Amino acid sequence: MEKRKLNFLEIWNMSFGFLGIQMGFALQNANASRILQIFGADVHELSWFWIIAPLMGLIVQPIIGHYSDKTWGRFGRRKPYFLVGAILASIGLVLMPQADIFIAFLPALWVGAGFLMIMDASFNIAMEPFRALVGDNLRTDQRTLGFSVQTALIGFGAVIGSWLPYALTNWFGISNETSAGIVPVNLIWSFIIGAIILILSILVTVSTTNEYSPEELEIFEDEQGHREAIQKDISTEKSSLFDIFDDFKKMPTTMRQLSWVQFFSWFGLFGMWVFSVPAIAQHIYGLPYTDSKSIAYQNAGDWVGILFGIYNLVSAFYAFALPYIAQKIGRKKTHAISLIIGGIGLLSIYIMPDKNWLILSMIGVGIAWASILAMPYAILAGSISPKKMGVYMGIFNFFIVIPQIINALIGGPLVKYAYNNEAIFALMISGISFLIAAALVYIVKDVDDVVQTV
Repeated sequence: MEKRKLNFLEIWNMSFGFLGIQMGFALQNANASRILQIFGADVHELSWFWIIAPLMGLIVQPIIGHYSDKTWGRFGRRKPYFLVGAILASIGLVLMPQADIFIAFLPALWVGAGFLMIMDASFNIAMEPFRALVGDNLRTDQRTLGFSVQTALIGFGAVIGSWLPYALTNWFGISNETSAGIVPVNLIWSFIIGAIILILSILVTVSTTNEYSPEELEIFEDEQGHREAIQKDISTEKSSLFDIFDDFKKMPTTMRQLSWVQFFSWFGLFGMWVFSVPAIAQHIYGLPYTDSKSIAYQNAGDWVGILFGIYNLVSAFYAFALPYIAQKIGRKKTHAISLIIGGIGLLSIYIMPDKNWLILSMIGVGIAWASILAMPYAILAGSISPKKMGVYMGIFNFFIVIPQIINALIGGPLVKYAYNNEAIFALMISGISFLIAAALVYIVKDVDDVVQTV
């Protein structure tokens, strides 16, 4: 018995919810720093507020992965989790930019940080089961396509989310001005629209996608002898939450090797997300680091949203090319080359003469981003037992959130004391991190490639 080969529309619908998740995530990435600065945060404090996001991932994703592996009911195995996550994330999206309405109870800055925590925890609840769902439902020969389609939808969603504030202001005349700690109206409406689209896109996946039962997945595993060899030391009878720690110790070799690639990739991404607005406002627009409320700063923030949309748009189209490139030169080489291009893109920001040239830099970042979202997961899925797909996808998230936590702790002090408040150097470190990740790809063993050549 073999998993059914899915057609393109089925694969598309299976990951469609990621469109809304990433739209909300893009709104957060491009605008959370600006919103926190409006509420009173200094530039060197931003990374400390952002530490909430990876901490939520560190705690939430392995737990959700563990329980989604054990869940089976009338609504399925993974679907209940990303539906609940979407509802909670939507609440965070609506309320974070309007945190000032709670100032009778707490300062708006702390309320905003709290809703950032709720929002990111909820994104994590929704995202991890989507990763596991691709591993559950697709055959080995379709997984690269499955994660690439997921990456494309992530890209399209992020483009909409990143461009929405700029579009509302420049196309529909909604104000982007701020005063006295009040978030601009264009941001408030962007987050509300993002919440609505998030719920609707998740419902598309829930209503169109079927899942294999645990019994069916066990049959698939038993009939793939190489899976037993890969995972022979992992028991499938355990059910305690504390077994996550045992699973961590017994993670496959491929996963350990990929962990270093992920570490430097996501260390670089976090620095880019946190410091792009102040870096570009200072380095390209010529604004002082103390300026976070002028109309010029808001224009810089809107332009960063456009740039983030561009790199996500590039990633969406590049994602469709990834399966064909990987088929020709291998997944490892595809990922390494993509990371090198992204690293060069980030480093080039320093020498760009004006804001329009930054589009070229973002093309490189988009190529790396597409590969980061697809290739490691396609490589990883081949080394994991289907019965452990959820928990190991959650544990794999450790190597995404730990580098972000480290960057969050040291990024702000580095900007203040080592870079003399010039945030552009945080982006330079991000570019170097991408290049280190590219070098580390070559130590990874792609199990699926080995199996297919036997």
